[in-house]
Amino acid sequence: MTFRSDFSYETRPVRVVFRPGAAVTATPDEAARLGLRRLLVVCGSRGETVARAVADALGDTCVGVHAEARMHVPAEDADRAVEVVRAAGADGCVAVGGGSAIGLGKAIALRTGLPLIAVPSTYSGSEMTPVWGLTEHGAKRTGRDPVVQPRSVVYDPRLTLSLPVPLTVTSGVNALAHAVEALYAPDASPLVSVMAEEGVRAMAGALPHLAADPQDLDARSRALYAAWLGGACLGATTMGLHHKLCHVLGGTFGLPHAETHTVVLPYALAYNAPAAPQALTVLGRALGTDDVPRALWELAGRLGAPRSLAELGLTEADVAPAAARVAGEPYANPRPVTADGALAVLRAAYEGGPPEPAGGTTV
Repeated sequence: MTFRSDFSYETRPVRVVFRPGAAVTATPDEAARLGLRRLLVVCGSRGETVARAVADALGDTCVGVHAEARMHVPAEDADRAVEVVRAAGADGCVAVGGGSAIGLGKAIALRTGLPLIAVPSTYSGSEMTPVWGLTEHGAKRTGRDPVVQPRSVVYDPRLTLSLPVPLTVTSGVNALAHAVEALYAPDASPLVSVMAEEGVRAMAGALPHLAADPQDLDARSRALYAAWLGGACLGATTMGLHHKLCHVLGGTFGLPHAETHTVVLPYALAYNAPAAPQALTVLGRALGTDDVPRALWELAGRLGAPRSLAELGLTEADVAPAAARVAGEPYANPRPVTADGALAVLRAAYEGGPPEPAGGTTV
């Protein structure tokens, strides 16, 4: 692979603690290290039990648990959470859970400037990025702001043991998508390529073990490590077609986040493949294949994941409007996204068949 000798890479201050049991044993120490004394714990309803265990470990420094995080962070949820933070006089937040909980914590940080500690329980990778997202009036907006980057991230593989196998798989493929798209981003770098390749290899190796034995703590640890790498790749680069498709499908059409990433990834990659040969080389090496889009599609199938947008509830009548929205906004992508191109990708993802090689090239 040709070395890319013209690049920039920006790293942001974040402390990571990674060990089984760290959610309870390390989170109070991280709060103390940051000088925080009045912490609001935020989570979703599914993760409330774990969040309350973290709250108990924080003791008197916890001023409450706000268990109202929802997928895609509706703006009204962010408004309510900010009200709760201010009423409690909190000086920081601890987000416990998946991307929805961490997303709500980021929304609070964006609007208040308060520091955030993340305790992830899925493989979303949001904890490693300065990217925020809010959904309002049927559209999901995203942006970047260093204030939303968690100051500390506590990785506890034990938290993921209770993650159901279907969500384990789709959350893991979501992490793969972060690494895949980072490889052909305009601001990719050799360091990002190394992290992406390692992350893809680790996650693709861990997921079959977890589908067979969800209690395999070693595989859980490797998957969480891979999610960290995927999130770090996403945080260092610019999102392209894949993420734009998923934001439209989730924010406008209400499709579930991780499942949508899982379905869309092989088709978005097949579309971009002619313009991203180096990315395909790295991915092929990590996955041991000459046909990366098909390998990702087959992996999802072997693990029992959904493989069509129709399975997720998208209707055939939604395909064309979604494509028009995707093509109607400018964003970085290695291959220009035309209305016909977006429609072809979404139609293929709607039908769910094997991804076909895309014709044409931009290079």
